[in-house]
Amino acid sequence: MKFIHLADLHLGRRICGFSMIEDQRYILSQITEMISEEKPDFVIIAGDVYDKLSPPVEAVTLLDDLLTDFSRRGIETFIIAGNHDSPERIAFGSELMNKSGIHFSPIYNGRAERFTVTDEHGEADIYLLPYLRAAEARRFFPDEEITDSAAAVRAAVKAMDIDLSRRNIIVSHQFVEGGETSDSERGAVGGTDGVPAEVYKDFDYAALGHLHKPQAMTRDSIRYGGTPLKYSISEADQRKGLTVCEMGGKGEPVKVTLRELKPLRDMRVIEGSFEDIMNESSDDFVQIQLTDTERVPDAQKKLRVVYPHILGVKYINELERAPIEIGEDTAAAETSPFELFEGFFAEANGKQMTEQQREYMLEMIEKIWN
Repeated sequence: MKFIHLADLHLGRRICGFSMIEDQRYILSQITEMISEEKPDFVIIAGDVYDKLSPPVEAVTLLDDLLTDFSRRGIETFIIAGNHDSPERIAFGSELMNKSGIHFSPIYNGRAERFTVTDEHGEADIYLLPYLRAAEARRFFPDEEITDSAAAVRAAVKAMDIDLSRRNIIVSHQFVEGGETSDSERGAVGGTDGVPAEVYKDFDYAALGHLHKPQAMTRDSIRYGGTPLKYSISEADQRKGLTVCEMGGKGEPVKVTLRELKPLRDMRVIEGSFEDIMNESSDDFVQIQLTDTERVPDAQKKLRVVYPHILGVKYINELERAPIEIGEDTAAAETSPFELFEGFFAEANGKQMTEQQREYMLEMIEKIWN
């Protein structure tokens, strides 16, 4: 049984004002080509399909094109909602799409949706567990003491009542403790969203989403697929790829292969003097680190002429190597006012906002911001 593990597409993402739609369209085309070569039995997308609760039209079109392609080729696809997604939007039309082989996680109701796939070794069960907060889980497990995400996921896994004699795959979108993080991930307040890897120990493969670096957690079959593109300068040295998994019979190790993806535009750091850097050019997403001892007036504006996708400029103190940042504060822009309020609302009320409440808050925030 061969399957592809994707995660964290973040369709519709913008970085420092730059739309990533063109880059995402390019990388999705590359992914579909690789999938044509690999001929998998199914594809997993482990959450954060979109970058925002209300994705732009271009992002929805990208996903529509991708899933239509999979469906036409008869490739079953299993998708869950991540913390960037609207569970209601992801769940919409899921019953109809099931008939086309495209399986979205429904809104969590106390049980994870289970699907069964078959190969020469028999049947294997796939469990779809969307991003789960403690406040959501408490509604369905009143007898459990759920104060954090770890307890929430434990309760959800326990409720699955999996058959250990069968092969079991879980698709989950959580922060597993010990994972290597990136600046582009949305962090939790108070550190309450950490989940130990052992929560997934009874599964033959745990297809994880949330952390942007492809990585294994405690064992090779508890794994983050990672983002297909670099979404912050902290990911500049990461190797992005397509995770290809091959599963044999029960008890046999899962073989994992990472096929490297080549982006339309790379994301990297360029260091040197203003004069030397101005003598080069690149269409990549770049952060410039200047070694000049004197400040260059309008450095970023001048550099943008030869580096149209410049993300920012830093001056590097040669004695202390301490960066002094100039330009946009990209870290502060990662969490929007709406996202902050949405998290507060869920914690305070033990439930998510309704679609009407979401639209109302978005309208109010836009008015206030304007």
